[in-house]
Amino acid sequence: MSPNTLQNPKSRSLRNWLLLAVALAALIALIWWLWPEAAGKSAQQAGRGGPGRPGFGAFSGPVPVRVAPITQGDFPVYLKALGTVTALNTVNVRGRVDGELVKLEFEEGQQVKAGDLLAVIDPRPYQVALQQAEGTLAQNRAQLKNAEIDLARYRGLYAEDSIAKQTLDTQEALVAQYRGTIKTNEAAVAEARLNLGFTQVRAPISGRLGLRQVDLGNLVSSGDTTPLVVITQTRPISVAFTLPEGQLPAVVSRYRAGETLVVEAWDRDEKVKQAEGVLQSLDNQIDTTTGTLKLKARFANQDETLFPNQFVNVRLRAELLSNAVLIPSAAVQFGSEGTFAYVMDGEKKVRVRKLETGPDDGQRTVVRSGLEPGDRVVLEGTDRLRDGAEVEVVHDAEQIPTAPAEQLQGQRPEGRERNAGEKKGGV
Repeated sequence: MSPNTLQNPKSRSLRNWLLLAVALAALIALIWWLWPEAAGKSAQQAGRGGPGRPGFGAFSGPVPVRVAPITQGDFPVYLKALGTVTALNTVNVRGRVDGELVKLEFEEGQQVKAGDLLAVIDPRPYQVALQQAEGTLAQNRAQLKNAEIDLARYRGLYAEDSIAKQTLDTQEALVAQYRGTIKTNEAAVAEARLNLGFTQVRAPISGRLGLRQVDLGNLVSSGDTTPLVVITQTRPISVAFTLPEGQLPAVVSRYRAGETLVVEAWDRDEKVKQAEGVLQSLDNQIDTTTGTLKLKARFANQDETLFPNQFVNVRLRAELLSNAVLIPSAAVQFGSEGTFAYVMDGEKKVRVRKLETGPDDGQRTVVRSGLEPGDRVVLEGTDRLRDGAEVEVVHDAEQIPTAPAEQLQGQRPEGRERNAGEKKGGV
């Protein structure tokens, strides 16, 4: 049997499958071609639109939208940065003399004032040293007194020419020597008394104590690296942060003019304002590696919501725009020809209005030109709008300005999938 004979059945089977596939494709094309006409006729009979493929007439009729009014008011311009809380003063409390720690007079985390007693080092060796210094001082004072009496006697004898001048000079020198010794003894007494006072460890500043780091019974020394406790001054407290050099002119000019610049500290999620303070100081040079300048703000921190070394989000109020025209940020659209918004033209149509916008805070945006107070702009439903499109105002935000968008989901008609934060479209 020849090879051609073996291959003929396979070739015929392959041709049959190809013919079947071509016929099926032709049938699908015919159905697709005839379907729009049938759908169009059905739609015309039902009065719902003209011919077209399925879905092409789904957007006919007014588009449901949600609108909000343009307002006018004061708008604070904030510069945002990351900041680190720093204590105004931090002190590592250590013993200034050597000895055994015999008392601890504080509780961990306690608020203390400057001069409060914190701990006591065994004072007995220093009491003994003070007594020794005082005894030496008394002894030398007695010797000085005796020498001064002899000097007065020698002066009388010298006046009578009964002793030589050398004897008088020697006695005067001895009196001066004893007086110098007395000064040395007085200094030794003062040093001993000072060391005795150092056995009582007192708070050098007012602030809040940390955790105890040395226990009772331990020997402490002035050279120890481990402190007894750490005091941080948290009222007031500072926050250090940086700003890019491009944002500095407005801040520096107002700061040097003596204006008070408000600084706010917010938590990590920027949901809770923890404290409000003022700009305290600026660094004297820009960091060349980052192009930023260091700034420091002062906070009263009476409720101690800020902790040293805490990271916070800083908002510096750089400017206050008075009577600014404000638009909800959700209504601002971005297209190929710039920024714009859909503005209500009457009650049934919208018009595209080009905008020149300024700063924003996430909720509101300043409009420099293009809108006036009282205009109404579209917040939701912008994805299906064009210039001159017919709309149906489903809900006007001016009527219940405090209702969040989540509460309105049950009130929206079917087909309104986009929320107020989505922006899409073009001029």
